[in-house]
Amino acid sequence: MQQTISTEQAWHYHIIPKTIDDDEFVFYADEEKLISSYSDELEMLFGLTIKMIPSSSVLVNKTLSKYYRISHKNKRAETVNFGGGSSDDFVYKLITEADQLGSSDIHIEKYEERCRVRLRIDGKLLEKYVIPNEDYAALINKLKIKANLDIAEKRLPQDGRITFESSSAKFDIRVSLLPTLHGEKIVMRLLSKDATNIDINELGFDEKQLKDYLEGIKKPNGIILISGPTGSGKTTSLYATLKILNEEKSNIVTIEDPIEYTLEGINQVQLRENIGFTFPKALRAFLRQDPDIIMLGEIRDEETAHMAVKASLTGHLVLSTIHTNSAWGTISRLIDMGVEPYLLANALSLSIAQRLVGVLCTNCKEKQVLKESMYPSNYKAPEELQFHYVAEGCEQCYGTGYKGRKAVYEVIPIDLAFSEMIKNEKFDVRNELQEKGINLMKDNAFKLFKDGVTSLDEVYALLMSN
Repeated sequence: MQQTISTEQAWHYHIIPKTIDDDEFVFYADEEKLISSYSDELEMLFGLTIKMIPSSSVLVNKTLSKYYRISHKNKRAETVNFGGGSSDDFVYKLITEADQLGSSDIHIEKYEERCRVRLRIDGKLLEKYVIPNEDYAALINKLKIKANLDIAEKRLPQDGRITFESSSAKFDIRVSLLPTLHGEKIVMRLLSKDATNIDINELGFDEKQLKDYLEGIKKPNGIILISGPTGSGKTTSLYATLKILNEEKSNIVTIEDPIEYTLEGINQVQLRENIGFTFPKALRAFLRQDPDIIMLGEIRDEETAHMAVKASLTGHLVLSTIHTNSAWGTISRLIDMGVEPYLLANALSLSIAQRLVGVLCTNCKEKQVLKESMYPSNYKAPEELQFHYVAEGCEQCYGTGYKGRKAVYEVIPIDLAFSEMIKNEKFDVRNELQEKGINLMKDNAFKLFKDGVTSLDEVYALLMSN
């Protein structure tokens, strides 16, 4: 049904096809943009009787954004003119559109000759709007006011928060303002998404990894650590886990900065370092709240690391994230932070590393011949491939060539043998991992590449890892 009208027609008339037969074509139509003449125009276009069903503007726009994505490959960003002070309308439209497109961040930035707005969709920035220089200051001031920032301060970075509410959604936005050479840049991160729809089976674990992971989180105590750089999906994995553990019999508390998801049944606490409410202080408070499960947004210092390990040894299940390059690298990182190896060996239940890779759009991905020279110079592929798929870009994937992202994992369950290696500070465990059938992240990345799920560009850096 989607293919019966073009993307241009769908957006021009703000319509979604419902049913079609020999005599009649039925559409859902945006009730705010529905014009009587549209039926006549569409009757001439399709030679059928047209029936319009007025529908919610929000639902129609969300459906259009999902199934009739406009290609940006050869499309210039739309120029916005505020005219009679309509920056408020533009801000509302921009945030609503970003939410409907599944964007994580909005970038508003000033250069010498132009100002632009970009949206981060599936990890990639797409230029969406161009703003006239003369309107840029008004837009920045409007956002400063909404985020309770000082509009007179233009020399220092500022951080604020906006609570956004529309007819279909309510969420928080973290606002970061940075003075640059030609003016102030604002980045807005859309937060507090509902975690009830996160499914651990859809994240990217293979069968063995999922089995090891689910066994690890069933333990009543211990520490489970997920490592990876910023934006690698660690928080999503944690909330998929909390969703499974979220039962009436358990008291779950979290401390985060910021709170990115909301989940009914768990007690979520916002970190506030500016008033001295830090991870260690929150953890001390948590231990007096009779917790069963504690989630720490991040282990970033020695004190937090020590307290997290001790909490896990005193009968609590602790979940957290840490910035390391591999699952086993987490062990050496914690030892460097001053955690005693014998304590860590007894506390650690699971060590996981993850990265995100773009999933190729199935509508436009293109099959090409693969040459050995395309791999990183230090990489030896486990098997020879004749072909691979590359990102092309079409209307359905917004011109990016990718539609969604999938996590690539490295999961190490800490058994007695691995505990002994931690006590002995043995950091090269590649042979042991191979013997136990535990794949490294680059092995799992290659499998996604081999299966045509992702492209060489997306896994290139992972293939280079040791």
